[in-house]
Amino acid sequence: MSVKTHPSAIIHPSAQIDERAEIGPYAIIGEDVQIGAGTYVGPHSIIEFSLIGRNNHFTGHAFIGTPPQDYKYKNEKTRVEIGDNNIIREGVSIHRGSPSTKVTIVGSGCMFMVNSHAGHDSRIGNNVILTNSAGVGGHVEVEDGAIISGLCAIHQFVRIGRLAMIGGGAMVAQDIMPYCMAHGDRARLVGLNLVGMKRAEISRESIASIKRVYKTLFLEDLKLKEAILKLKLEKLSPEASHMVEFIEKSKRGLARPRKKAPVTFYE
Repeated sequence: MSVKTHPSAIIHPSAQIDERAEIGPYAIIGEDVQIGAGTYVGPHSIIEFSLIGRNNHFTGHAFIGTPPQDYKYKNEKTRVEIGDNNIIREGVSIHRGSPSTKVTIVGSGCMFMVNSHAGHDSRIGNNVILTNSAGVGGHVEVEDGAIISGLCAIHQFVRIGRLAMIGGGAMVAQDIMPYCMAHGDRARLVGLNLVGMKRAEISRESIASIKRVYKTLFLEDLKLKEAILKLKLEKLSPEASHMVEFIEKSKRGLARPRKKAPVTFYE
């Protein structure tokens, strides 16, 4: 046992913990766990069946790699994989995969605020923020840099695009396009996340191209297939092209703006 492991912690014999990690009081590190250097696991946390990278901070009372909330799960060997430099606050739960994919994945640089949740088989990208009590259902995909505000509920199998921002309390039942903002029940688009794109240092030219995609899709009275065909004939930036590709892969349908919703990002 490392000098950085509190004597009250319970460590499964199969756990592999880097000597530069720290395990706090009354934490339980269960079966099939690997924890990288610089990671801190706070008091009363439970971690099992998880591969955890470097320099993560689990404040305390986190539940990582616990069984999926899935009736089909019959104690199969599945896991959670978490990257580096994540902040996991109090009461966070990240469930391990179901038999369908066997793994739940969280990237690097994310922040999971108090009581947020990632369900089984979800795929959370890098630099994602889940605010207090945000819930991500099973099989959800969240691309890099997305922000999911407090008390949001993301329906299973929904996709949240890169740098999308979901307003507080939103109920998200359909895919949210990259670079867009959405809120409401059921969540609808309300424009582009211009602040997020500027902070991510997306060029002015690419932002203009993204605006063009949004306008073609939602402001030109075209059917979705017609808009996509039109956009494919245009020279789009890589970010704008990603929006089109994201739409084409949608299975749950695409959240769109409400009728007569004001659009201000063209000013």
